[in-house]
Amino acid sequence: MKLNKIIGFIGAGNIAEALIRGLITKKILKPSMIIASDIKKDRMEYMKDAYNILTTNDNLKVLSESNVIILAIKPQDIKVVLQEISKGKNEGLIISVIAGIPLKFLAKHLKEPLRIIRVMPNTPALVGAGITAVSPGESTTKSDIEVCHKIFTAVGEVVEVKEALMDAVTGLSGSGPAYVFDIVEAMTDGGVKMGLPRNIAYLLTLHTVLGASKLLLETGKHPAMLKDMVASPGGTTIFGLHALKKGGVSAALIGAVEQATKRSKELGSENLEKI
Repeated sequence: MKLNKIIGFIGAGNIAEALIRGLITKKILKPSMIIASDIKKDRMEYMKDAYNILTTNDNLKVLSESNVIILAIKPQDIKVVLQEISKGKNEGLIISVIAGIPLKFLAKHLKEPLRIIRVMPNTPALVGAGITAVSPGESTTKSDIEVCHKIFTAVGEVVEVKEALMDAVTGLSGSGPAYVFDIVEAMTDGGVKMGLPRNIAYLLTLHTVLGASKLLLETGKHPAMLKDMVASPGGTTIFGLHALKKGGVSAALIGAVEQATKRSKELGSENLEKI
């Protein structure tokens, strides 16, 4: 699974750090094959000390020395960065982790035919348990897509989707961890209400969620099938499931994904208008 390429990061925030840590830890890349730039000097000093990678405050240096460029900047910084790197030359693959910025916008502002892939990871990538959606641009090759997959398997699983579905990805897996955090908090509160000490209720909840996810992944069985295995006739689980149905939990979760998707589209339009 090793990559024989120089990977350059423009922007060295949390997601970039998670990727760098994963690439090194899983021995996909040696530290000497990673270069990163950021406007914050103290951030560059930290990244160099922590991971022994090459660091700079010069984005053009990253551009010229890398086979693959990962744009990991905030949307509000994109105009300045694109203006800067459009002055340089790079014939390698560009991977964008910039939320809400479409491939056409990047290609237009970089003013040359480019091989670009847009990706959307989520926050569990910080602990190597993320899921990343990948949308290749028209000019990308099969090899480019394979390289992108290898990079992001360093922080979890990878799926490929059409770019038109990226807002839905954001609404589901991008925002999804927060839905789970809310569910965990509510289940813990339920345990406390029924007399459990909070620390015990919290641990029981966390491992219930973890175990249920692992059971789904490893058995490959439909959630309804596993649910029916737990819900014996007249037992505790069916009464609990009835309470969830009455409370509209299923509809609320579907609505959460829908509303987050709509907001993702709105934010994307707003970001583009500001640039």
